[in-house]
Amino acid sequence: MSSNTPTNASSNGPKNNAPAAASGDEHKVSNFLRQIIEKDLEQGTYASRRWAGTPGDAAHHDSGQPDPAKIRTRFPPEPNGYLHVGHAKSICLNFGLARDYGGVCHMRFDDTNPEKEDTEYVNSILDAVQWLGFGWEANGQQHLFHASDYFDFMYRAAEYLITAGHAYVDEQTAEQMRAARGDFGKPGVDSPFRSRTPEQNLARFREMRDGAHEDGSMVLRAKIDMASPNINLRDPAIYRIRRATHHNTGDKWCIYPMYTFAHPIEDALEQITHSICTLEFEDQRPFYDWLLERLAEGGLLQAPPPRQYEFARLNLTYVITSKRKLAQLVYDRKVSGWDDPRMPTIVGLRRRGYTPESIQLFAERIGVTKSDSWIDYSTLEGCLREDLENKAHRGMAVLDPVKLVLTNWAEVFGSDEHTEDCTLPALPHSAIAEGQTPPPDRVFKIGKDVWIEREDFEEVPPKGYKRLYPPRPGADGQMQPGNVVRLKGGYVIECTGCTRDAAGTVTEVHAKVIAGTKSGTPGADSVKAKAAITWVGASDGVQAEVRLYDRLFSDPNPDAGGKDFIEALNPNSLKVVTAYVEPSLAAALPDQKFQFERFGYFVADRVDHVAGVKPVFNRVTGLKDSWGK
Repeated sequence: MSSNTPTNASSNGPKNNAPAAASGDEHKVSNFLRQIIEKDLEQGTYASRRWAGTPGDAAHHDSGQPDPAKIRTRFPPEPNGYLHVGHAKSICLNFGLARDYGGVCHMRFDDTNPEKEDTEYVNSILDAVQWLGFGWEANGQQHLFHASDYFDFMYRAAEYLITAGHAYVDEQTAEQMRAARGDFGKPGVDSPFRSRTPEQNLARFREMRDGAHEDGSMVLRAKIDMASPNINLRDPAIYRIRRATHHNTGDKWCIYPMYTFAHPIEDALEQITHSICTLEFEDQRPFYDWLLERLAEGGLLQAPPPRQYEFARLNLTYVITSKRKLAQLVYDRKVSGWDDPRMPTIVGLRRRGYTPESIQLFAERIGVTKSDSWIDYSTLEGCLREDLENKAHRGMAVLDPVKLVLTNWAEVFGSDEHTEDCTLPALPHSAIAEGQTPPPDRVFKIGKDVWIEREDFEEVPPKGYKRLYPPRPGADGQMQPGNVVRLKGGYVIECTGCTRDAAGTVTEVHAKVIAGTKSGTPGADSVKAKAAITWVGASDGVQAEVRLYDRLFSDPNPDAGGKDFIEALNPNSLKVVTAYVEPSLAAALPDQKFQFERFGYFVADRVDHVAGVKPVFNRVTGLKDSWGK
């Protein structure tokens, strides 16, 4: 049986940012970002831009050709942790817009903070983006960049701001600067160092660069307006002294740019047209624009500059997305690692069994807005069910097994060792598109002993129960025969009783097989069964470890309002059972998805599963949302 989900980026979606076919755009739901882009394209806002093939300053791009990309977006994570479902939304948004409008999306690492960044995170981020179906190759070029590659230009830009009178070195302590900054009701107070001459500031800044001063002893600040109603414009810090080895530049620098200074410069050097951020950066947009205007005035950057637009970040119920809190779960061993299938990290979602297509569908379905709102986790699960419904091959598994003995097997078939092949389709007929070749049927064996679910037998059945129960007295006091059910894909059987151990636990269910009733034979309908139950043959069924994952938190907003998210952990988020699965499941490849009939969607664990040797399956989601019901 072939795997249902590709295991490498090459078959998961577009490997570049080529524009989508026209027919693929028809279903796209408009939003404010699409409207902005369409207006810019109509007005030719960025039509005059040039692209030199690599990021660079104004002179560099002036030497280039007209930009082949109609728009340029970017996905700029800081490599200080594993990406989560919120980042997945941003990936789908930025790469998707570039794809849909004939543009290019840059993969950029915002690695300006040397203390928290690591190549482990760089590699995991690249893998996550590719797994989601996107790439950074377009027009014959790779668009993979690092902010740290621009440190030389950022330093040059800082010196320009100093010489132009737009920046100064401040030697106040952090506490003094904080106190002088003011608040929403009180303007800030000028620093005593604000009136230094450009020459004095330049000399001091070069001393910072050369390591002549201690960490934290001074910063470079933009000189804007200490009375601005936007506190972010009250002379924000743009460079600080920080002696730390950088994963990309080593020990070349002991001063590093602040994110708010680096980010707009990165966008401008890369000729980004639409810089899409989450709402918490909205207050920083005036500084973004101020900085690019100053650098364009000095001839350092091309015009028109990039523009920043903000959208609401993803708020998903039963999930936390704080990197610090996710790290705490890992380091305190509340989960098995970053890829624990209960984690909202992309590696966790992937190991849980989510598909790239389901996450792309989720991102498209929840849309893009300017206002915060909560998305119920069931929306994400629904997208996965929708994706897997016609793709995941079916199979039978018994998760809480009890043995069913067909006591008249030898009488009917001549030997207790006799077995017969049974077949069922790998996909229902409704899942096969017109003209598509159906996958081969599943083949499994029935014999004297089979495994059934313990809940499929009741010695004293409740009202309306249609599965196995033994003979019992009727209303007239006469014994009524045991219930008749079909073993799905096999024979109709009639329950005759059970055996129990000393503790009263049912150890075997007994039934007799009704000859001539096998599914797919002329006599299949000769006996009407009230129900069909799933089962696995004892002769060819394989023991498997099944991990029944559920939501990590029992509170829909586990860290809202200052709550201790650890107290909201769901104690039933993982239950491990020893199950029996049919042969087609035991032969699964790692990361292959299935629908376990009656139970929901499962995936062969991509780490621990060994086909035919050590089957391990993770529950992805049930057949329908039943949380809290």
